[in-house]
Amino acid sequence: MKNIIFNKELCKGCGLCVIACPKKLIALDKNIINKKGYNPASVEDKDACVTCGQCATICPDIAIKIEK
Repeated sequence: MKNIIFNKELCKGCGLCVIACPKKLIALDKNIINKKGYNPASVEDKDACVTCGQCATICPDIAIKIEK
């Protein structure tokens, strides 16, 4: 089972994962503010995610985990 997990408390909302996603499924969630005061990233459609791992690779805060 494939899965993408975002640690919303580690995310600083830099947007690098948004740019890296080849399917353009990741966006900064404007409805959530984490404890650091940032809008964390989240995936809009987990079923469409191909778990390529580009988002997790580029994340400087290691806030994204890919499970295959």
